[in-house]
Amino acid sequence: MATAKKPVAATKAAKAPAAAKAAPAEKKANSAFMKPMTLSPTLAAVIGADPIPRTEVTKKIWEYIKKHKLQDEANKRMINGDAKLVAVFAGKKQVSMFEMTKLISAHLS
Repeated sequence: MATAKKPVAATKAAKAPAAAKAAPAEKKANSAFMKPMTLSPTLAAVIGADPIPRTEVTKKIWEYIKKHKLQDEANKRMINGDAKLVAVFAGKKQVSMFEMTKLISAHLS
């Protein structure tokens, strides 16, 4: 007794809707990044004293750096500290942008 084979295209088309149902729902924003952080008095002198999320702290620091032209001209990855930023950078006059985020996180709680 021979059985009839289904066309390959029909088999794949039947599987397609099942795969679409398995797609994950939309991602929600991570509320931990949006939690307002309390700033140390040293950091508050640079960007203000209001509690703001970690992402906004980074944006405001970069606004300050660009406004005061503190990015090193020869090596754009390095930040030259002025009097206020040297206090935030634990006394270092120049830090890399990656080290800067580490040093700033010590001023957040």
